[in-house]
Amino acid sequence: MESLKASDVMSNHIEPIRCGTPLTKVVKTLLHNHVSGLPVVDDHRKVIGFISEQDCIHALLVSNYHREGDPKVDDVMFHNPMTISPEMSVVDLAQNLGAGKPKVYPVTDHGRLIGIVTRTSILRELAKIGCGIEVPKTA
Repeated sequence: MESLKASDVMSNHIEPIRCGTPLTKVVKTLLHNHVSGLPVVDDHRKVIGFISEQDCIHALLVSNYHREGDPKVDDVMFHNPMTISPEMSVVDLAQNLGAGKPKVYPVTDHGRLIGIVTRTSILRELAKIGCGIEVPKTA
């Protein structure tokens, strides 16, 4: 287990969110992919922000109450999120996740997004290794 890396458990099939994306589309993407948040990238896949379910709930509540229309991800996202290397140990990552740190980590290589690691992917791997439980992969 010590040799397991972030790249071994990351998902790379989910398209990241781009600047200018309407929040309603962000919400659809989060719900469709069963993730609690996603990185926001520029045209070169450099991570410039992060948008979570919590961010969306608050922004949609406010915009619906004030009838302000559909906000853009740029107005809501968290800037300068924490990213991890594909070489990061899953053990170290699991300890961070267990301590209440972010629930989703963007994985970058040379500054470019290559995937995400979620709490679910770490839990799946720990259950498989420690308990022999095989869980279907979703995100």
